Amino acid sequence: MIQLDQPYLLAEANWKTVKQTDYNVAVLPWGATEAHNYHLPYATDNYQVDYVAKEAAQRAFAKGSNILVLPCIPFGINTGQMDIKFCMNILPSTQLAILKDICEVLSRHGIKKLVLLNGHGGNDFKNLIRELSYFYPDLFVCWVNWYRVVDWNQYFDEPGDHAGEMETSAVMHIRPDLVRPLTEAGDGSAKQIDLSGFREGWAVTQRAWSKVTKDTGVGDPKAASPEKGRKYLRATAEKLGDFFVELDTTENAQLYS
Repeated sequence: MIQLDQPYLLAEANWKTVKQTDYNVAVLPWGATEAHNYHLPYATDNYQVDYVAKEAAQRAFAKGSNILVLPCIPFGINTGQMDIKFCMNILPSTQLAILKDICEVLSRHGIKKLVLLNGHGGNDFKNLIRELSYFYPDLFVCWVNWYRVVDWNQYFDEPGDHAGEMETSAVMHIRPDLVRPLTEAGDGSAKQIDLSGFREGWAVTQRAWSKVTKDTGVGDPKAASPEKGRKYLRATAEKLGDFFVELDTTENAQLYS
């Protein structure tokens, strides 16, 4: 579906196209580079969030919105996985510094709204958005976890949390050439902290990944299929594309009613 040199894809557009296009909303896909069980690639989060951003923007563009999708940031917060080989980590302070630099460029060139489209569970942008609003009060910044746009349970029996049925199905559709046979995958069984506060959900910590799972997966991928991935991703892109249109057509001063 994605075509070359469309104005909604900054990485593929040229100066002639960009110069003559008025943009209001920018979308920044943000992923991670980390182990995903034995069968999925390290860049799983990047492939997924980039795909969804482009598909949603294409739909918004078809409805008349000039959305600008920025190149995906491929590294995320992985402080709980430092002992897992080549799980790449940037610190939250680094993430904020990158965002400030990006917001500076966007503000200079007339962008009024920025969607942080997140593809990695370890990324948490809430406090970063608070700081960005202090330095860039005229830039509306919001955060969307692409994998929460549509209810997993409508498409998967056991979606899993990391490299399970959902993510495996998604990558089977997006990059089937990078998915190893599921016979090689671990079962994705995972441990939890057995204290009341964590069981009941009112105490929070980061997971020590190598203590949680033996294969880096959380969730059994065995029931995954490319068709499940296609249906789920299509529904997600359609709903997200509509959100992009809403955001584009609503003035910042009119966001609160």
